[in-house]
Amino acid sequence: MKPAINFHLLSFITITLFCASVSAQTLKVTSNPPGATVEINGVVVGTTPYEAKVPGGYFKKTKTAFGKRLESQQFCRVSLKGYVSKEFEMANGPMEWRNLEGTNLGLYWLFKTDVFHVDLVKITETFTGSIEASTNEKTPATNTRSELSTEEIVRVASPAVLRLSTSDGFGTGFLVTRTGVIVTNRHVVGRYSSLKANATSGEEFEAVVLYVDPNLDLALLKVDGKNLPYLRLAAPSSVRVGQSVVAIGNPGMGLSSTITKGIVSAIGKVDQLSNSSGAPLHELRTRFFGDATWIQTDAAINGGNSGGPLLNAWGEVVGVNTMSANGKEGINFAVSSGDLLNLLARFYPNTSTQSAPPKPIAQASVEAKEAGTVSISSDPVGAEIFVDGKFVGNAPATLKLSPGAHKITVKATGRSDWARELEVLKDSQVNLKAVLPVQGKQ
Repeated sequence: MKPAINFHLLSFITITLFCASVSAQTLKVTSNPPGATVEINGVVVGTTPYEAKVPGGYFKKTKTAFGKRLESQQFCRVSLKGYVSKEFEMANGPMEWRNLEGTNLGLYWLFKTDVFHVDLVKITETFTGSIEASTNEKTPATNTRSELSTEEIVRVASPAVLRLSTSDGFGTGFLVTRTGVIVTNRHVVGRYSSLKANATSGEEFEAVVLYVDPNLDLALLKVDGKNLPYLRLAAPSSVRVGQSVVAIGNPGMGLSSTITKGIVSAIGKVDQLSNSSGAPLHELRTRFFGDATWIQTDAAINGGNSGGPLLNAWGEVVGVNTMSANGKEGINFAVSSGDLLNLLARFYPNTSTQSAPPKPIAQASVEAKEAGTVSISSDPVGAEIFVDGKFVGNAPATLKLSPGAHKITVKATGRSDWARELEVLKDSQVNLKAVLPVQGKQ
């Protein structure tokens, strides 16, 4: 005679195993200094020190089919104003989930630890060196520099161009300071906190992600080094339709450090570019970001070219190569140097489009004792100053103006103009600050 099954005991054992498998454990994220924002998989969940109760199966493999398991990788971002953000993967995996019979029931991940701690570094200690931008030369007639051959542009620029790679793929970046600050696209960085950077010299670096701006699809990285080769940035107003440009990058299905050449086909916003390119507006809005000004070029830009420099005839960066219009041959886009300069000015307040103090308006006939002094600053830094319709330099600047009425206009790419009528008095001193709102956001 078979013994009777004690269903009450069986139920008790099953419930006990179930509870043990799903008993909660505490997950913690801390930082120094505290008070940093914590994002997990792009969702803000709190500030440091952050704690959350999660199933025990997220830390160790559960023993029963009832157990909870972590079914995807978890990405954490810790950020605090004034400090470099940190991003990292929280789990190991994937691993196969199999039952007692060996049947594969899917994949799972396990948290690496129950406490994640990051030490945040101040931006001022990271963004070292300085940014160089060309002088603002308004027209070809005023440009006395000799253009470089394509071979010379490549020889000068290539040492500062890097191949960036992760386990997901590769792209391009370029150095903008001697101290190792790199510019690339946000989509090249993806979810990673560091990338491998290879120079044409064969040298390899670890490039740490410092800052990402998804609105402009730009990112700033840093490698350790001194006296590294770097590229100068072109003044935004010096970029003109019809200019020759060269793109350097690492296209898919091609060799590293590939060179393509073309011209600037158009300059404008999303709507303007869609009209000139013939590409569907919704397609461009899906790929383009924010209020950026875009350089359209027929220089080939393919996958892997993203994040590389678009250079003018003097080897200066006029844009950051970003994308091509799918199925539209000869229609490719780069984020403008103006948007890049505005981004860099957040970390380098002295960044402007002048490599030397701006020259004041011609005033040989104005005696120093009669002239009035007008000091002009701007937000964003580096905006163009016009006096009575004539370009005089970039802000900040101090001008000597003759007594009388003058019209001061300040302009910047992607911003609404700032204008004032000013009566300059003999021996007077006036300070002006031009705040230029983003177009459409006044």
